[in-house]
Amino acid sequence: MSKPIKILLQKDLVGRLEGAQSLAVLGLAGVDGVQTNRLRRQLRDEGVAVSVVKNSVARYALEQIGLSSACGLIDGPCALAWGGDNIVTVVRGLLEAGKEIPALVVKGALLEGEAFGADRIEELSKYPTREEAIATVVMLAKSAGARLAGCLIGPGGRLAGAIKGIEETNEN
Repeated sequence: MSKPIKILLQKDLVGRLEGAQSLAVLGLAGVDGVQTNRLRRQLRDEGVAVSVVKNSVARYALEQIGLSSACGLIDGPCALAWGGDNIVTVVRGLLEAGKEIPALVVKGALLEGEAFGADRIEELSKYPTREEAIATVVMLAKSAGARLAGCLIGPGGRLAGAIKGIEETNEN
């Protein structure tokens, strides 16, 4: 590859990755064309971009946008996947697709500056998404509030019942 072409590819990849905070590194060696097309279509529908790139171009682009901690994940033939709702959802989808496409390998992922190698991908897929974490916090706050309200209402109800009983006995 000539140097001017390589520079153009690097600039193009930097432009496409601009704004990405998280990404996944895939190994597509051994995946046939039909499976690759299906995977790319599925990911595109979810808003995820996939790009097979030369490793040196990928490393350059990642360093330029401040994601240099992902450079250690790039080894051998690689593709980068970024975008979508969040990287946890993307990794979950890729692992699910890997069940149908055995040659697909998720080599690693980068989540907010933390690199997850192939050995930690399962751990990352079990992380809650932002929406799941918010729902859990809301549920915990509501349950604590409901318990507190129950504690306040219970004795108040008993006190009201006792006052009503005294009132009824005084009327008779």
